[in-house]
Amino acid sequence: MAHFALGFGTATKNRDGKIIEAFFPAPILTPSDSLITELTTVTDYSEGNQFIELTATDAKKLAAVFTAHDQADNAKFAEKAAQANQPLVLVVLANDEKPDSVAEAFLKLQLISHRLAKPHGIVLDGVFGLLHNIAWTNEGPIDLPELADRQIDARLAGRALSVDCVDKFPKMVDYIVPTGVRIADTSRVRLGAHVGEGTTVMHEGFINFNAGTSGVSMVEGRISAGVMVGNGSDIGGGASIMGTLSGGGKVVVSIGESSLLGANAGLGFPLGDRCTIESGLYVTAGTKVRMLDKEGKEVEMVKARDLAGFSDLLFRRNSQTGQVECLANKSAVELNSELHSNN
Repeated sequence: MAHFALGFGTATKNRDGKIIEAFFPAPILTPSDSLITELTTVTDYSEGNQFIELTATDAKKLAAVFTAHDQADNAKFAEKAAQANQPLVLVVLANDEKPDSVAEAFLKLQLISHRLAKPHGIVLDGVFGLLHNIAWTNEGPIDLPELADRQIDARLAGRALSVDCVDKFPKMVDYIVPTGVRIADTSRVRLGAHVGEGTTVMHEGFINFNAGTSGVSMVEGRISAGVMVGNGSDIGGGASIMGTLSGGGKVVVSIGESSLLGANAGLGFPLGDRCTIESGLYVTAGTKVRMLDKEGKEVEMVKARDLAGFSDLLFRRNSQTGQVECLANKSAVELNSELHSNN
């Protein structure tokens, strides 16, 4: 039977022995049946979705298995892990189901950030409630009830414990830096973000988990949870896209290819290809939009949700009446190739 995913890595436990995060350097999507079969001979894995805590001896055995199955990155990690003194975990997902453990949730988030899966491409139901706030520090993740003691211990040892953030989700780059990207402020991209090759995230840009870009994009605004931005589309400074966690409900808000969300603009419905929303204009699904013909005459009045997915549209606000208008987009967005170079 084909399995959904597999991850071998290291984990962090709190003082009660509970795993609070897990790192998988080379997760595998749809591992081969033969690899799974051999894993059952060297670990306690039986069937279904589960995570198994391993020893250094287990890691040494896994290194040989991964080598035999051309999983060089996992084999190299297993060899190093066999010499380390860190909690090790193996997560095997037979099916793509709602995660039941922190380790499973972290594997799924890393599958997205490794570009092995796209937002909405795997089941993440309940992940926000499954995880809890962690202090992400220069000495690794620390469970919040333990933070004060760790800060005191660090000071007494002559160290300063720096807390980067307190959040359910860590920075993506602490787990994986995808090829061909630029991120000006790494704290602005959460683990579980899908950052396409060629994407630049500027200082005020933000990409949430289960969201991101599919290719070349300039992100100077906010890509909220659940939102996917197509290749060649730009998110202007201060712009915001309504996500499934911020009022968007079950509607999957997205932007197609070669579109532009202007500076300080907003979007609350799916936008097609080669579309533009002018700067400062926030268009929600219920916004009443006056449709104009080529001569600028009104054709009909619709709600923005009725235009979901349509391409070659320009949304603007009439400076005299304040009415939101829509007409055929006369100029496609052309990206500055030098500005968007990530090599």
